[in-house]
Amino acid sequence: MNRLVHFSRTQIFAGSLALCLCVPLAGAHAQDITLYTFSGGDDGANPPCGLISGGKGVAPGKARFYGATELGGDDGYGTVFEIEGTGFESVIHSFTGGGDGAFPLASLITDGAGNLYGTTEEGGASGYGVVFKLTPGGDETVLYSFTGGSDGAYPVASLIMDASGNLYGTTEGGGASGVGVVFKVTSAGAESVLYSFAGSDGAFPVAGLTLDASGNLYGTTAEGGANNLGVVFKLAPGGGETVLHSFAGGSDGAYPFAGVIMDKEENLYGTTSGGGASNDGTVFKLARKGKETVLHAFTGGGDGADPVSGVTEKAGTLYGTTKLGGANDEGVVFKTPVKPGSDTVLYAFTGGSDGGLPEGGVLDMAGSLYGTTFAGGNSGCTGAGCGVVFEITP
Repeated sequence: MNRLVHFSRTQIFAGSLALCLCVPLAGAHAQDITLYTFSGGDDGANPPCGLISGGKGVAPGKARFYGATELGGDDGYGTVFEIEGTGFESVIHSFTGGGDGAFPLASLITDGAGNLYGTTEEGGASGYGVVFKLTPGGDETVLYSFTGGSDGAYPVASLIMDASGNLYGTTEGGGASGVGVVFKVTSAGAESVLYSFAGSDGAFPVAGLTLDASGNLYGTTAEGGANNLGVVFKLAPGGGETVLHSFAGGSDGAYPFAGVIMDKEENLYGTTSGGGASNDGTVFKLARKGKETVLHAFTGGGDGADPVSGVTEKAGTLYGTTKLGGANDEGVVFKTPVKPGSDTVLYAFTGGSDGGLPEGGVLDMAGSLYGTTFAGGNSGCTGAGCGVVFEITP
């Protein structure tokens, strides 16, 4: 698999866009509700990332969720939106493609005051992407605009925030070797590069980070490492990097596009978009001492294929999506235990009004799973549709 230095939006989120009007997978026992269908106009188009909740302990019908669309909006450069549990959508910010940013590809985060933070792949003062903040009223502040040099270029991943309000993230390009960096941005907008990848230690990080109680950062790179098939890495507070696992492209997986999550024993869980027994991706566990276990290897059939988003954990079960595969090759929502076992398809998308090609993860809230699909939906959008926001009740 040959890739360019800069993963374009088409490369990262490419997939079959053929519209399939088929029935859900037989035996898939979850109910899917389409909360909102994007029209491709001012409301946005093609959400590539998952949702975050606007609050905890809220009844689903009264909940609020926040997300981003890659395209659409007033100028066609993407939006940040709010959607109520009842399905009412409103646009908080519409990107202009200039200094405020263009093409948001990552999930958002929020602070205790209700401000939203995120990244855009392009735009900004130099065209290499921005880190932004949005107030609850929708006022945007560009905290940092990447120059494309040693500071990094093309931030396509979500951010994390520490207790002091500092933001941490990755860029897929730029840095000393042009293959990406891990960065920190203070609340005042000062950026510093914590680590610049060289290739053998990882290359092209396109996923967000995980922070432990000791201040260590954990993440993945889509390529690089011993076999140029991606790595899981740990970055110490002082900046020293350790490659915890370098993917070999066989049964252990290849090309981890998503980040990792950590349990209380400091085991890491994530996905690879390739590799595994059928080369259709895996769900893996990486123990604290570095031993990798494949929890599920996708077959490319009914169980799904090509997971490009990460997983979420609840009560010993991991939940996630695959971009492709399933009964209609439009992707699935799945669950798998944290110990090696059988994978269960909760829902197989049809590519019709229920959506297709889910490229973001799922959010668990009050017993339901919420997420987005990049395509599908019955709207005025041309081609394969502009995507939906969905709710699934397992």
